[in-house]
Amino acid sequence: MNKLTADDLIYGYINGIFPMADADGTLYWYAPDPRAIIPLDTYKPAKSLRPVLNRKQFEIRINADFEQVMRYCSLPRSENDSTWISDEIIDAYTELHRMGLAHSVETYIDNRLVGGLYGVSLGAAFFGESMFYLADNASKVAFHYLILTLRQQKFELLDTQFINDNVRRYGAIEIPKADYMKQLKSALRKKARFTESVLEHLFKNHAGDSVA
Repeated sequence: MNKLTADDLIYGYINGIFPMADADGTLYWYAPDPRAIIPLDTYKPAKSLRPVLNRKQFEIRINADFEQVMRYCSLPRSENDSTWISDEIIDAYTELHRMGLAHSVETYIDNRLVGGLYGVSLGAAFFGESMFYLADNASKVAFHYLILTLRQQKFELLDTQFINDNVRRYGAIEIPKADYMKQLKSALRKKARFTESVLEHLFKNHAGDSVA
């Protein structure tokens, strides 16, 4: 099989499929049924997160170190865990990032990357891939600012692929694959931009309002 490319990823996402690597690096494509999404209009930060947001203990950066975010996300979560993010996947998504279609939201403390997430942006759809944290609440804060950005930019769909306890805490639900494909096709027909200039405006003027 040929090496995974950014074009392969684009083709996959617009057709409702995405790749994951097995322990030996073999790539497989998935199209879960049901599919997990997070409705953008129903997300609210947990009460326990609001003081963290209001203290502004994290600096937020966008696309400052995309590949490093992926590499942190690729680390096993425990001794018995394996990763689905292979070097081949990192290379392909980094290529997609250079094309302006993959993005990272990053959290820093004292100029040190301590958390973040990455995903793919096509039309008005954002496909969340993975997140990591090295400090308490670091990934939760990154996710909060992801939601603010997607709302501000009028995205319509936030795909989280599989349901699990981690995405459930952010309000993830499952919908039938057929419904997902309808939402996907609708979102792909729209235009939305995931831009740093908009985010800077968002952080300076609206961060406090969002957690009230």
